[in-house]
Amino acid sequence: MSDSDREFEIVLWGASGFTGKLTAEYLLRKHGASGGLRWAIGGRNQQKLERVRDELAEETGVDCDALPILVGDGDDGGFLQSLALRTRVVCTTVGPYAKYGSKLVEACASTGTDYCDLTGEVHWMARMIEAHAGAAEASGARIVFTAGFDCIPSDLGVYFTQREMIAREGAPASRIELRVAVFNGGASGGTIASMLTMLEEAGEDPQVMRVMNEPYSLNPKDRQTGPDAAEKLAPRYDEAFGQWVAPFVMAGINTKVVRRSNALLDFRYGRDFRYDEAMLMGSGAAGMAKAGATAFGSAATMGVMSIGSLRPMISGQLPQPGDGPTREEQERGSFDLLLRATSGHGVELRTRVRGDRDPGYGSTSKMLAESALCLARDELAAAGGMHTPASAMGDALLARMPDAGVMFEVEG
Repeated sequence: MSDSDREFEIVLWGASGFTGKLTAEYLLRKHGASGGLRWAIGGRNQQKLERVRDELAEETGVDCDALPILVGDGDDGGFLQSLALRTRVVCTTVGPYAKYGSKLVEACASTGTDYCDLTGEVHWMARMIEAHAGAAEASGARIVFTAGFDCIPSDLGVYFTQREMIAREGAPASRIELRVAVFNGGASGGTIASMLTMLEEAGEDPQVMRVMNEPYSLNPKDRQTGPDAAEKLAPRYDEAFGQWVAPFVMAGINTKVVRRSNALLDFRYGRDFRYDEAMLMGSGAAGMAKAGATAFGSAATMGVMSIGSLRPMISGQLPQPGDGPTREEQERGSFDLLLRATSGHGVELRTRVRGDRDPGYGSTSKMLAESALCLARDELAAAGGMHTPASAMGDALLARMPDAGVMFEVEG
């Protein structure tokens, strides 16, 4: 079946969830319910999906009666196969993906259906790559993980910075350091649930912990070595930025995705490319104290959450999947990431990535929607396989990011 024979361009799976609804709202405001884009919302509960459709119509003023609803069991492989065959792209917000996403990836990989999601579950991505890379390559399906704040700002930020460095200097930067200057917005319930799932599985399977800790664990099997070590967990003073830095909670995911992009792009950044992430905490004694407190707090939280007997009690006090900030809180949120690239000859280039909504919900939902649109509509050179945002969509997705309120800029 060719793409032109498929009923839909995009099926948004999980539209009744908090982030799913935000993604649907973005698509609705941009393309309507019966305009040029052929899309549908889907999930397992007809009543919830109908309620979401009614709420979207009320909130946007757009007539949603023509927006199709697809209902089925996300654990039913046969249903998911038939769903994948109806659309060019499946865009899913249903996590934790290790619990609810594997059969959907399998269905898309086997039917030549492009796919994008919001996962940050490194162990699950590694598992899916090993299980379905061959099928995706054979069918032409482009399977794109981490198409939200995990990890588009980092992945495309490095891609953009290297593109600029190559254009200016004729060679890529040998090192890029990303520093989080602004991060206004809490972690999403879905992200927390995914982290809990990883910790739970790591307690049962040492291989999961290995994948989480090794810097090149997401690279293809024959390209899992390089100059980077595991993420730094201690606070330190960063001479280049003139501030104290602390570990960034997303770094363990983002850095692995950036390194996989480099490998999938035939080492466009170089085989000796080095990359790391951290949060800027300020200068002087206050910055040092803040960096120390942040590092200690992160380590303590992960340590306690790793204790199986305590995990249920603590997780009950944290945001749950489906929970989220108010619209006003989303609009007050933002992020600002600074990237410093240096070439082997000492040439320096600085860039930045800024988002106009809270990272975990407002910006994430828009980035995911644009990723689905990019896969569905843009001319992409990427063949079938298990991709990152940069390796699958690169320049085309960069061109779409301003619509999502995410800006990539060269400093100075």
